[in-house]
Amino acid sequence: MQTRKLEFRISLIFRYVLIAMEALDQLLMACHSQSIKPFVESFLHMVAKLLESGEPKLQVLGTNSFVKFANIEEDTPSYHRRYDFFVSRFSAMCHSCDHDPETQTEIRIAGIRGIQGVVRKTVNDELRATIWEPQHMDKIVPSLLFNMQKIDDIDSRVGPPSSPTGGEKEENPAVLAENCFRELLGRATYGNMNNAVRPVFAIKCICVFGMCTRKAAIPNRHLDHHRLWDPNEFAVSCFKIIMYSIQAQYSHHVIQEILGHLDVRKRDSPRVRAGIIQVLLEAVAIAAKGSIGPTVLEVFNTLLKHLRISVDFELGDRRSSAGSATFSTSSKESDERIVQNAIIQTIGFFGSNLPDYQRSEIMMFIMGKVPVFGATSQSLDTSHLGDLGTRRIQIMLLRSLLMVTSGYKATTITNALPPPFLDPLLSPSLMEDSELRQLVLEILHNLIDRHDNRAKLRGIRIIPDVSDLKIKRDKISRQDVSFMKKHGQQLYRHIYLGCKEEDNVQKNFELLFTSLALTTIELANEEVVIDLIRLAIALQDIAIINEDNLPMFNRCGVMALVAAYLNFLSQMIAVPAFCQHVSKVIETRSLEASYFLPETIFKDKCNLPKSLEKHEKDLFFLTNKIAESLGGSGYSVERLSVPYVPQVTDEDRLSRRKSIVDTVSIQVDILPGNNTEDKIDNTEEITFEALKKAIDNNGLEEQEKEKRRLVIEKFQKAPFEEIAAQCETKANLLHDRLAQILELTIRPPPSPSGTMTITAGHAHYQSVPVYEMKFPDLCVY
Repeated sequence: MQTRKLEFRISLIFRYVLIAMEALDQLLMACHSQSIKPFVESFLHMVAKLLESGEPKLQVLGTNSFVKFANIEEDTPSYHRRYDFFVSRFSAMCHSCDHDPETQTEIRIAGIRGIQGVVRKTVNDELRATIWEPQHMDKIVPSLLFNMQKIDDIDSRVGPPSSPTGGEKEENPAVLAENCFRELLGRATYGNMNNAVRPVFAIKCICVFGMCTRKAAIPNRHLDHHRLWDPNEFAVSCFKIIMYSIQAQYSHHVIQEILGHLDVRKRDSPRVRAGIIQVLLEAVAIAAKGSIGPTVLEVFNTLLKHLRISVDFELGDRRSSAGSATFSTSSKESDERIVQNAIIQTIGFFGSNLPDYQRSEIMMFIMGKVPVFGATSQSLDTSHLGDLGTRRIQIMLLRSLLMVTSGYKATTITNALPPPFLDPLLSPSLMEDSELRQLVLEILHNLIDRHDNRAKLRGIRIIPDVSDLKIKRDKISRQDVSFMKKHGQQLYRHIYLGCKEEDNVQKNFELLFTSLALTTIELANEEVVIDLIRLAIALQDIAIINEDNLPMFNRCGVMALVAAYLNFLSQMIAVPAFCQHVSKVIETRSLEASYFLPETIFKDKCNLPKSLEKHEKDLFFLTNKIAESLGGSGYSVERLSVPYVPQVTDEDRLSRRKSIVDTVSIQVDILPGNNTEDKIDNTEEITFEALKKAIDNNGLEEQEKEKRRLVIEKFQKAPFEEIAAQCETKANLLHDRLAQILELTIRPPPSPSGTMTITAGHAHYQSVPVYEMKFPDLCVY
């Protein structure tokens, strides 16, 4: 009996509360803006009492009244009114853990609507800055994210909407929280954007665990963050909402926050870092379409730094497990590869979406980070990584640069390949690493190919009819002609030396063929065509003479490369006699030496010859035949008689190529007479006939005349760049020899502190007594 009386009194009290709040609501709505001020304080005090009660219905009732109040616009600001209690209470309601799912959902919806009311009320107030303070954002943002995340949680999932009752449908907390979150971010300005975004990083991990009210409202950085970013579906969707909700000019604030969080978590597991980088990729993809502010170089600098850190971690794990290939170690290495690929993908996507003027700057920036052996000016420190780590960094950076240059269309080749970018780019093409050389050639293809012809030239082959490819080309501009005069010899040299590498595979030859073909299409006038033919003949001589002791596969591959390119070049310039000579040589090879053609040599099973010395001249492209065919068509063929010799630069000392020393020595031997017969005569055995010839003065005079004629002919017909390169080589050799002599002759004066000597890598000082020192006469009295 007493229980029934108590229930009746409670229900009666609840009815009184409902009646009282309804009266207050009506009175609130009836008040004018001038007379609402004295009434608001009593009204908010009543709402606060309802929210403090443990009865869900009273909490919902108080929330509804507050929402009605929030929708009223006031003419004058209230300087003394604060909403700290309502922010805390509504945030707590968003994390309701009631045992009844329906009641739990009802309370959470009320909390979200209350937060939405607070935001709407304060954002238009003169004191609206208080809502953006960190202590409020640390409660509002986690509460909204908690409900957005719970849509994937079985315990808090709201079922499908039921049939309409009373003209209304059941609301979804996740959808309502997302809308409120979008509205909050849309109202954020420059000064408070960071306060709205920063709590996302600190609290999202708590949303995964589904903590109860008090614990979920407090950021805890000691929780396991692996479940925050791995898997990272919610993180990606959350930051997509952020990027699309904020104003475009504030996008760089979000990117800076992600970069800062990546720096904080740099010691976390690879999958966590990969998840953060993937979120950065999604944010950058949206920000790149609008304004990204001053964060362009900061994004690339931070990503390159973490790329080096990832390589360092990978090599550290490999060194720690040397000699024992365990599953966990291989798993860690594969996870680090995931991080590295995510960084490269982010760099490439970001760079490819930038305008051309910014993309060229990023290309220079990345190229400046590529470490070069022997150079001390690189910005990316790899001294502690060793050769293997430096190689990994080089490959990663070049892959990033490859993605950035994809789709880049420069008006002139000078804009695409300025000297400060071209010189360091070509340095890795001299490395003893086929993968590095392949990446460099692919980057060159991206920059040289301005008419999308590269796909039509894919694969090295003898093209029967080049016109079927429908190659697009324009007339060579003056800027491109000037570029080839300045840097053409540099490009030829790197192609020439690239063909002499022993570790070349089929892909290297394919990329070299594409490089020659694209140079012909985009940059070749009559003078360049002659230089390219000289280069092709020099490559053929590499395979025939074989001074570098190349394997037979490489020699046949070079011969096939020359055949494929001269076939392409002859059809591009359309000189009938030249086409006839090339076609005849190719036809002869197909019958007698098919291993000189790309269709045969690059098959899986190809019978290689034992030597190339016994082959007939009909199998080779002859310089005199080519000169005759081109001379009849108006080409200046005088320079064809001068053999191509690559110039030597300082890059050779920075590239760690074993064959560089051989190349220098070969050039030194050729320079005095530019004729291989002189070299042979220098090694001739001393016999009676040789002494008899030496006594004959007439023979000596004829030889001197022949040498003078060859020198005069070289200076008349050889290109200026080649003559300058040979003179520079002589000057460098003389300078190096003079430096050695001066180092041996000039000694520093004795000093009481002693002289330093290096023994077994350690410095030792040998002191000299003063009485044993010899002073000049003028210093002694």
